[in-house]
Amino acid sequence: MDLKMNGKTALVAASSKGLGNAIAKAIAKEGANVMLSGRHEADLKKAAEELNGLGGGTVSYQVCDLADADGIKALVQKTADTFGTIDMLVNNVGGPKGGSLLDLTDDDWTSSFELHLLSYVRLIREAFPYLKKDGGRIVNIASSSVKQPIPGLLLSNTFRMGIVGLTKSIAEELAEHRILINTLAPGRIATDRVAELDRLKAEKTGLSEQQVKESYEKEIPLGSYGKPDDFAQYASFLLSECNTYMTGQTLLIDGGMVKAI
Repeated sequence: MDLKMNGKTALVAASSKGLGNAIAKAIAKEGANVMLSGRHEADLKKAAEELNGLGGGTVSYQVCDLADADGIKALVQKTADTFGTIDMLVNNVGGPKGGSLLDLTDDDWTSSFELHLLSYVRLIREAFPYLKKDGGRIVNIASSSVKQPIPGLLLSNTFRMGIVGLTKSIAEELAEHRILINTLAPGRIATDRVAELDRLKAEKTGLSEQQVKESYEKEIPLGSYGKPDDFAQYASFLLSECNTYMTGQTLLIDGGMVKAI
């Protein structure tokens, strides 16, 4: 399927590694220009070198701490200055720290709110003047915890739900500008983040990391962790002009793991 991305520009947050990088790769293959972002320049430079040349577009990068409002403004401005506009926005950020109610401090809650929810609001607000020009697309990355809370990840369970509320609430506001916005909620996709969570559970339970992985795979009807590249295909479609009539929705990409309806 031709996703009609040639000449389009995407800003992909937190894209030096993981799901953000997989989405950037998929978009670059379709011929779009891509602006990568992340906190570590060495990782970004490496990612840009790997992605440049995959399609007909150009891949660039900007160092950005998504907890910093001024940094977000600079990221959006750099994207517009480099490519002329922004047609696609992927809101993404690394997962919050683990912890339960009595483990987490006020500072933990405040910093997680700013990084894992407010950063999405800021990115959308800053990119809006460009997205509205030709009817852009936004994909917000959340977690399967929006349907089934994950034990020990209270911050994620709370603020990922906020992303769902944000998506649904502003879909109507954005629709008059022909901007479509949706949320993708990954299950156990084989990323560094999931590997770290498996390692922590292994330490806590005394199981090996392989045993932890196998225990999760037994709960997944498709029998294995998802691949980042597979996940990215869903994001690519929602970001493309082939998506003409879906907005305000939250889609689980989890191999059937979550049992909620």
